Amino acid sequence: SGLEPVGATLEALWISYNLIEKMKGIGVLKKLKVLFMSNNQVKDWSELQKLSELPCLVDLNMVNNPIEEKHSLDNTWRPEIEKKLIKLKKLDGVPIVRQDDEEEG
Repeated sequence: SGLEPVGATLEALWISYNLIEKMKGIGVLKKLKVLFMSNNQVKDWSELQKLSELPCLVDLNMVNNPIEEKHSLDNTWRPEIEKKLIKLKKLDGVPIVRQDDEEEG
């Protein structure tokens, strides 16, 4: 039955080092705030796009996934994730500072 049984309550998921390529079913985790899935095999933006279905996600760690490694080399990783996941506050252990955050503070 996948992630459905914990979908309404799970707030943190640590699934690093699991050879994960696909994020099938992750959209049911409506309370998820923290997702650590470093050292996996995620390669495609289409998989990361599934994270936009998670309204509470604020902390994401994707270090050492093929997609992160590829886009970090050309300095597009952080800007792309920040555009795609607008509620994110921390990426790969580093806080995200947005223009509107600075104006509010």
